[in-house]
Amino acid sequence: MNKLVALTFLALSFTNHASADTLLQTAEQDGSFKTFLKAVKVAGLESTLNGAGPMTVFAPDDAAFAKLPKARLKALMANGDELKKILSYHVYPGKITQADVAAGKVKSLEGADLQLSVSEGVKVNNVKVVGDEINADNGVIHTVSAVLIPKG
Repeated sequence: MNKLVALTFLALSFTNHASADTLLQTAEQDGSFKTFLKAVKVAGLESTLNGAGPMTVFAPDDAAFAKLPKARLKALMANGDELKKILSYHVYPGKITQADVAAGKVKSLEGADLQLSVSEGVKVNNVKVVGDEINADNGVIHTVSAVLIPKG
């Protein structure tokens, strides 16, 4: 019985430790979202991603931002309003885990629909979700392989 209690305590401690921070803090600790984090600051979305949640962030990693032409990325980083629209398009105001994801549309924080698909892996607007989900106290991060650009 003592071993079971100790294992349960250890499992609960690890679970709490693994998701003991906000989405922003979790992304900072991950280390592969440096450009995303800079963009969040420029866009003024820090309080949103540090908020109560739950939220799902389809976060482009540094490799995804590197796919954008340098001039486009530089122009975006100089335009907080456009950046806020684009980054808000990467956020769903609710929690969708890999186990919960289903094909269909969900409305982004920006207001436009995101198209989720589950054939050939999870995709958002035909952009592949890569790696495992990253849990935080106020939501979950799914890494996407490209920056999602809302239409219009």
